[in-house]
Amino acid sequence: MKTDLIEIFQTIRAAMQPYEALGFTARINSDTAYDLWSEKNVTLLGKNRNEIYFAGLKILKADVTLHFMLIYTNPEVKELLHPALLKLLKGKSCFHIKKLDDLLMEQIAEAFAIGYKFYKQNEWV
Repeated sequence: MKTDLIEIFQTIRAAMQPYEALGFTARINSDTAYDLWSEKNVTLLGKNRNEIYFAGLKILKADVTLHFMLIYTNPEVKELLHPALLKLLKGKSCFHIKKLDDLLMEQIAEAFAIGYKFYKQNEWV
């Protein structure tokens, strides 16, 4: 069980980084923040956009936040995520992580895979 916020951040970031090779761009990649964007023209929520946010990670004072945009734009995706992961959801798309074990990390990795598949099917990446 990881409780060190830096270690939690680095572990989750390592799971996100392979998505850079699949069409996402890291706009922020620092010791405390990391995010991924698709820089593709898309129509989302009735608006034309030239980019779309995929996910972001940030170290705060008490936890590591993981913003997963897909559940904001498509709330029905929450039904595909593990209930234990959803317990960490605060607000519409932000997970607050204070402890990370292998099982939770698998659930987060699965969420990224679901998100990527959804983005790919919708031609957002």
